[in-house]
Amino acid sequence: MARAKALSTADLKLWAAYSQTLSRLMPGKTRLPVEPEPSAQTAPALDPPLKPRAPAGHAPYISLDTTPTGLDKSTWKKFATGKIRAVQRLDLHGHTAARAHHAVIHFIEHSYSSQLRCIEIITGKGEILSRELPYWLNAPSLRPLILAIAHPHAANTGSVRILLRRLRA
Repeated sequence: MARAKALSTADLKLWAAYSQTLSRLMPGKTRLPVEPEPSAQTAPALDPPLKPRAPAGHAPYISLDTTPTGLDKSTWKKFATGKIRAVQRLDLHGHTAARAHHAVIHFIEHSYSSQLRCIEIITGKGEILSRELPYWLNAPSLRPLILAIAHPHAANTGSVRILLRRLRA
């Protein structure tokens, strides 16, 4: 078996710069590598890490049950209270996570191209799909299509209603 090659000083410096941007899950415990000692050779200066930027006019992350930017209060209230009815529903009961993810992508893209305004995805009360759905909805391919997401009722966390953006010609 071949022995693993040690990291170069440039790689160690890059890792040290990247690790400074991370937040620790357990603040009292440190397991980050120690910064390498400066060598006689001068490495090229590293640019500061870039922060991801959202497209213009879009919030960087859309959260469940929070009023998004770009939506007036009356429309949000109608959507959050269920006065805007879901036109189509996707039921994910019995789906694996991979099949559900694929189904969600196609469902939202089809609904958006059909110019539907409000749709609903039923995940059930299971942990995996209901936990993963917000991440799927914030994927770069779907995020520009979605305006807001909310549970239809505070007691119904097994379903998510989605307010789609209007199709721009």
